Amino acid sequence: MKKYIFALGLGLWLSNAVHSAPSVYPTGVTIYQPEKAWKHYTVFSAADQKSYLIDMNGQVVKQWPYKGFPTEVINPAVNKGALGHIFVQLKERPDKDPHAYGNGVNNHSVAELDWQGKVLWQWSGPDAASHAHQHHEIERLNNGNTLLLANKIHAIAGFKLPQLVDDVIYEVDATGQVLWQWLASEHLAELGFSPEQLKLVQQTDLADYLHLNNARSLGENPWYDAGDQRFHPDNIIIDSRQANFIAIIDKKTKQIVWRIGPNYPSAELKNPFADKSQLPRAVDQLSGLHDAKMIGKGLPGAGNILVFDNQGGSGYPAVSYQVATGASRVVEINPQSKQIVWEYRPGTSFFSAFTSLARRLPNGNTSITEGQTGRIFQITPQGEIVWEYVSPFFAEAKAGRPASNGLYRATPVAYQWVPVAPPQTDQAVRPPQLADFKVAIATEP
Repeated sequence: MKKYIFALGLGLWLSNAVHSAPSVYPTGVTIYQPEKAWKHYTVFSAADQKSYLIDMNGQVVKQWPYKGFPTEVINPAVNKGALGHIFVQLKERPDKDPHAYGNGVNNHSVAELDWQGKVLWQWSGPDAASHAHQHHEIERLNNGNTLLLANKIHAIAGFKLPQLVDDVIYEVDATGQVLWQWLASEHLAELGFSPEQLKLVQQTDLADYLHLNNARSLGENPWYDAGDQRFHPDNIIIDSRQANFIAIIDKKTKQIVWRIGPNYPSAELKNPFADKSQLPRAVDQLSGLHDAKMIGKGLPGAGNILVFDNQGGSGYPAVSYQVATGASRVVEINPQSKQIVWEYRPGTSFFSAFTSLARRLPNGNTSITEGQTGRIFQITPQGEIVWEYVSPFFAEAKAGRPASNGLYRATPVAYQWVPVAPPQTDQAVRPPQLADFKVAIATEP
């Protein structure tokens, strides 16, 4: 199986190479307009295998010697009021496969840490001899249990490959006992594939054939309040990078009760500089998407689904790489009408073939992680960038690959979620004109 997992990693690396970033660029906070930005902390797992909590000026408030997939501060409202507790990846498999790409294949255990770094809870899989294989998502539920997205490596009847990296969702209690689980391969007939597409899925050379990157409970929302049972707060939203769909799982029946994709009305995106006022409109082709989440009750756009549309190339059959646009976008989808009601698509400079997210903030702004470039920024509803941060934490350069500051997910953290007082002052950051922003050349005396 080793070579199949590696093939996916190679494909993503090649897509990264298509859009090479500048070799010299500033890091840290590069833009900050305090009067327009929503103020919060930000937590992320960096390329140096550590996790950081930063303030709006980019100062490190707290760091942990662990990475996470993702590192995430737990909402005190579902964690008995505890402040500053986080989820991290605690240990990797002792038999770590150096060829395994990302996901949870090498993840042995995950943990909840308190603010001082003490391990309060950890989980290493459904039985004593297993591994957590957690990836992309971990959530503390209202009932105190923990929801995890993980990999299950096994044979699946009808597939060409002898073993697949299947996606499984677990709900586990404080003792680590699995109380509920959902296995993707048992629901392929519900995911919208035509018979011809399903054959392509089964004949794929990609072991990680769906590559789910999201599994989160919907939470309170106006659709359920109005009587639509598909959007029960306990139901779980998922999305597939490789198969280009978003779906909602009914927690009780385990059936798919809502879905968009993998097939869309339009196979190609329109020109990225076209008139963006044509909203709402039917959702056009999503490709390589990440982090589909329902906007929470009380936030602007509540009940809509916000997703980072990477346009990274994926699908059964594969969606042609968007050479004409070469750009990612963020879309907000009304799940009732299945229409785009808001979109951020600034053009070719905005691109991440993989990872990334978008989250709605209380003042209507949106926080975005452009993971491939290690960039986190906040925009107004009109698309103005009012805060921008470029991670200064790099992985070591390796043969044939430059040092990278890439991020998977950077999450906004409310000040009151951690036991640290908010900053007393904020320093605005006004960037220079790009034409004037030059590296000084030393001259001989």
